[in-house]
Amino acid sequence: MAISPPSNRLWWKEPIAKVELIWILIAFVWGLVMFFMMIYWHGAGNQNLSNEAYKITPEAFAEKAQAMTAKYTVREEAGFPVVSPPPGSDVYLIARLWQWWPILELKKDQSYRFHLSSLDWQHGFSLQPTNMNLQVHPGYELVTSMTPNAAGEFSVVCNEFCGIGHHTMVGKIYVKE
Repeated sequence: MAISPPSNRLWWKEPIAKVELIWILIAFVWGLVMFFMMIYWHGAGNQNLSNEAYKITPEAFAEKAQAMTAKYTVREEAGFPVVSPPPGSDVYLIARLWQWWPILELKKDQSYRFHLSSLDWQHGFSLQPTNMNLQVHPGYELVTSMTPNAAGEFSVVCNEFCGIGHHTMVGKIYVKE
């Protein structure tokens, strides 16, 4: 119970002040502008990746990744295979406790179709120092096209807490000229 309740308990039947109507109209119009800007920037802003997602078992995805790794491994680094697939090919990257597998070596300004999946828990694919973030779920294969436009060494960081070793879940992608 309020300290001093309103005299007219049917407050919704009271007229709305003109200033309040103006603010409601401004908020509504601004909401519409922002909604349509999201749609516009998805296509024109090149800020969002257009992804595809497919259901897949972790075992089937691991087989695809193993086949690509066996075919295109060029060397090993710290016990991980470094894979250099040809431009335009499908590239598979596995997320699992607490690693990204394998290490990738790509060519600058060449397109690749990335396939990402988790074998155990939900993980986050964050490509550093760029601002690319994707969620990686077990049982789903996320497919997106990527064209590296800068040479260098990039880190893949898990940005979804995945357990006690989460802070060690860092992978590598090399981009060569």
